[in-house]
Amino acid sequence: MIKNVSIFGFSEANRGEPLYQDAFKTAELLASNGYVIVNGGGPGVMRASSEGAKEGGGKAIGVTYYPQDATHFEGKDAANPIDEEITCANYLERTLTLIKMGDAFIFFNGATGTISEFGMAWGLARIYFGRHKPLIFYGDFWYDIIESIAENMLLREEELRVYTIVNSPRAALEAIKNADKSPY
Repeated sequence: MIKNVSIFGFSEANRGEPLYQDAFKTAELLASNGYVIVNGGGPGVMRASSEGAKEGGGKAIGVTYYPQDATHFEGKDAANPIDEEITCANYLERTLTLIKMGDAFIFFNGATGTISEFGMAWGLARIYFGRHKPLIFYGDFWYDIIESIAENMLLREEELRVYTIVNSPRAALEAIKNADKSPY
């Protein structure tokens, strides 16, 4: 049963931008339907999803870490209204915790951090195919990305059956509800 939805995406998305609004509205709809939002506790898509969760009457959990020498990591955003913080020792532990806590994942557009999270979640979905956690890619741009990966990488057939691409908050909610009913 899907309870927690981990949200991944660009840490530099700003309020008023379409990406920020999409994350906000998606989390708001999910929270109003009883799902708990899990994110990295930082700015951008992470903060948008926490704010959306709060607006939807739900809960947001932030999985953070406080790097000592990481010059290009955003860290925790003091303005991110999480209800609970889980602090990790490093980036890898943080990523694994985000993946472990999520019963489903939504990937918005992002940068290298999102790419690393996406790669790990997709790899685990393949390893646990049939019992894997649903991967939801938000935005039509994902079609081109997945097509390019499929054309250029040595993928197995099941790796192309572990995700759903959506382009609206309602479609994301429906993908989660459908995954919850799925026999896999």
